Amino acid sequence: MKTAETGLKAKKPVTVVQMVPELESGGVEEETLEVSRFLAEGGHCSMVISGGGRLVSRLRMEGGAHISWPVGRKNPLTLRYLPRLRNLLLNRQADILHIRSRVPAWLGYLTWKTIPRCRRPGLVTSFHGFYSVNRFSAIMAKGEKVIAVSRAVEDHIVRHYGTTRSRIVMIYGGYDEKIFNPALVSGNRIGKLRTRWDLSGNDDPVIMLPGRVTRLKGHDIFFKALKGIDTLAWTAICVGDPGGGSGYVSELEKLAADLGIENRVRFCGLCEDMPAAYALSDIVVSATSFKAESFGKTAVEAQAMGLVNDHATGCAMRAKAAKLRQEFTKPT
Repeated sequence: MKTAETGLKAKKPVTVVQMVPELESGGVEEETLEVSRFLAEGGHCSMVISGGGRLVSRLRMEGGAHISWPVGRKNPLTLRYLPRLRNLLLNRQADILHIRSRVPAWLGYLTWKTIPRCRRPGLVTSFHGFYSVNRFSAIMAKGEKVIAVSRAVEDHIVRHYGTTRSRIVMIYGGYDEKIFNPALVSGNRIGKLRTRWDLSGNDDPVIMLPGRVTRLKGHDIFFKALKGIDTLAWTAICVGDPGGGSGYVSELEKLAADLGIENRVRFCGLCEDMPAAYALSDIVVSATSFKAESFGKTAVEAQAMGLVNDHATGCAMRAKAAKLRQEFTKPT
């Protein structure tokens, strides 16, 4: 992250309004908070409109303002917020409207179009993923500037929506070196997580799959791979919000039982201290299955925390896990 001193500078403070469906958990939400914190540190006005969530308190603590509107609901009634959003943008003299998801984008774009050109804020949209190609998703290409989080996403935008590359701004995802820094993670923080996750006194290598528990993240593939190394010592932890619902978690628990690894796999839920989670892990896995990741944020964070990326396996790992690496790379 750039600091306020080296980052955004303007003759007068700017007002930026970001729109996301909610502020519960996930990479998009974390990036929204990072931008808000950066703006606040530079003396600018940061406002976020969302349906709320556990990250709102952190947003406010870091200097951002929050407006709780259900802008992520896929319901025509969401458009009733159009007059309110219009008044907000005009009364606060917003300089930039930054939209990060499709449903909020429809509300934001239609509102923006009702404002006289001379009073409109700059319109920015961010492609955080490979959205399905249809008219609903095309709204994300309507920004005056369109942010792509990777070269692959940029190519996707150009190929499917005809957006000129001059309108696309490449901003790779990243990590905050003030947070994801091994030297700053104390043994006490690691110990607290080991106790909470029942890892105390367990010297086996820890294999972590971070991310929401959804079908996209490939937990089923992860479990089947673990079955192939069940003769070795390891404990696996799945760290993330059960975004697929309790039914999907139950399905995965049954799969683990069928594979005979149920006693070696833990679902740890949300983690407020991901640097410590990476620090206690020996291998971090990305098992994304049927859909490509737009940007592997967890892989970057893992490497920042001292785990070496292994291209043969798609994992980030520590040297002590060399035996596991050998098994992962065996042809199937």
